[in-house]
Amino acid sequence: QVQLVESGGGLVQAGGSLRLSCAASGSIFRLNSMGWYRQAPGKQRELVATISPEGSTNYADSVKGRFTISRDNAKSTVSLQMNSLKPEDTAVYYCNQYDIYGRNYWGQGSQVTVSS
Repeated sequence: QVQLVESGGGLVQAGGSLRLSCAASGSIFRLNSMGWYRQAPGKQRELVATISPEGSTNYADSVKGRFTISRDNAKSTVSLQMNSLKPEDTAVYYCNQYDIYGRNYWGQGSQVTVSS
């Protein structure tokens, strides 16, 4: 029943900004840890940012200072604000939910392409 749907991807010029959103359903959202991961061509999926039920955040070193993860429990959404985008940020971005049972759920992915 858990469903995660990403939106907001697209093409942006280097230095620009983009905001990804993920709408979650099928769980008690406020109890879940949420995250964003990405996978670039030829690379493994990597963690971008996470946010705990308490609101604590964690970021990959590569995006610190540029990306911000946030959650809106009233709307059951998690967002990723991406600023100062670089070509190396180009990837498919996936919303992730880690629930209280230790289960991971994934969205379908949203393409982010940063041109130089």
